[in-house]
Amino acid sequence: MVLARSNTTASFCTGTVLTRTIVLTAAHCVADRATTRVFIKDDAGQQRLLEISNIAVHPGYEKDAARLRRKSIDLALVQLQLPLPSMLIPLPVSQSSTAGMGDQFVVAGFGMTQENQPKTGGTLRKTALQVRAPLSNVLLWLEGVGGAQDGACTGDSGAPVLDASGTQLLAVVAFAAGRAGHACGQLTQAILIAPQRAWIDQILQRWGQ
Repeated sequence: MVLARSNTTASFCTGTVLTRTIVLTAAHCVADRATTRVFIKDDAGQQRLLEISNIAVHPGYEKDAARLRRKSIDLALVQLQLPLPSMLIPLPVSQSSTAGMGDQFVVAGFGMTQENQPKTGGTLRKTALQVRAPLSNVLLWLEGVGGAQDGACTGDSGAPVLDASGTQLLAVVAFAAGRAGHACGQLTQAILIAPQRAWIDQILQRWGQ
């Protein structure tokens, strides 16, 4: 999990392990190095807060993109000061940047199961979602299979969308919405990773990865 706090608020998100010291998440999930942490349970089951050495936010990220109706690449990379335990295995990145209507993928995150109920978050869960319109070479738009009210909720930002094989990272959750003004359950938006691979590789090279 990726945790961030400001003077008045705190938030939790999901992250994906890319290397033993690099976690990928959503840009809106991070603050500065002093107030961002990665939370894990180690090999012994002990809870640990890991300190950050670097944060890189995608240059295409716009904080107010939803309000301004602009495209935003809501991605951030976090570099840890110390390596993650060996039990946390890096997830390979898919080279695919295409998806068809109705294609099903799996989202795995630590988000809430009940809106505005933080205590229902913090447990890793997964669900199958299917692609809906509009099709895009930048974003995935996902909804519950067969009309189910499944999908991302608060805390699932930054969560991995796994490819059809379930073994590679296809996209990262950036946004969720529900019916009638609710924030969860109907629509999940995710950033496709393959088109952003050049940026990821550039940052990893800068950090000596």
